Amino acid sequence: QVQLVESGGGLMQAGGSLRLSCAASGSDSSITAMGWYRQAPGKQRELVATITRGSNTNYANSVKGRFTISRGNAKNTVYLQMNSLKPEDTAVYYCRATLGISLHYWGQGTQVTVSS
Repeated sequence: QVQLVESGGGLMQAGGSLRLSCAASGSDSSITAMGWYRQAPGKQRELVATITRGSNTNYANSVKGRFTISRGNAKNTVYLQMNSLKPEDTAVYYCRATLGISLHYWGQGTQVTVSS
């Protein structure tokens, strides 16, 4: 079992920045990757960014050049730095941890709202 605690969401004007944090606990020694996903009202959950244990990263095209995923000094902590925010970035952002190849755990989500 892995528990994920997210923080850092909120309300921001377009063009502003927010930083999301996610800390994993429990069987976190088996985590092979962590990532951020988001779900806007009426839409499916989509990938935002992922980072592997080896620090390989992957980004959705819509956030490339604006968002940066990184790992913290603390074990199994991951951040999402979001710059140049747009109204279309408004969504609930979820942290996900992957154990092995395909066992996933999700956080409770944190709301990000970007006003125009």
